[in-house]
Amino acid sequence: MFSAIRVASRSAASARTFRKAIPVARAPWSTGFVRTLVTKRYTQDHEAVIFDDSTGVGVVSITDYAQSSLGDVVFVELPTVGTEVAQGDQIGAVESVKAASDIYAPISGSVEEVNGELNGQPGLLNKSPEGDGWLCKIKLTDPSEIESLLTEEDYKKHCES
Repeated sequence: MFSAIRVASRSAASARTFRKAIPVARAPWSTGFVRTLVTKRYTQDHEAVIFDDSTGVGVVSITDYAQSSLGDVVFVELPTVGTEVAQGDQIGAVESVKAASDIYAPISGSVEEVNGELNGQPGLLNKSPEGDGWLCKIKLTDPSEIESLLTEEDYKKHCES
């Protein structure tokens, strides 16, 4: 019986030694804790914004519901980089074979970038309205405005009514 305990204690001791001998690789991101919150919200006018709190930038797009209502998009008017916009300001327009529709800023801030791909391929709004068909990126002046927009559940209810 004592020999069994000695064997068990030897194997446990050798396992501890073995574990210490193996270097542990650390991932570069594990040295510090960074929390990034990405929030997606909607307007009643069918714009969407994906806000990243670590950069303070919101990516503005139209929703899938909007693009399906418009039909085949043939032209997109985008804001100019550097333009200061207030929540609710008109920042562009979308024209389709069915209709034309204005685009409104879901948030206040400065336009940092526009999606130049839409000039040559306005159909990206139909293929991927909230992905490759994004409209512009706005650096928010008041991140609390995000909370005033609709959540995904609230937006779905709005579309159903």
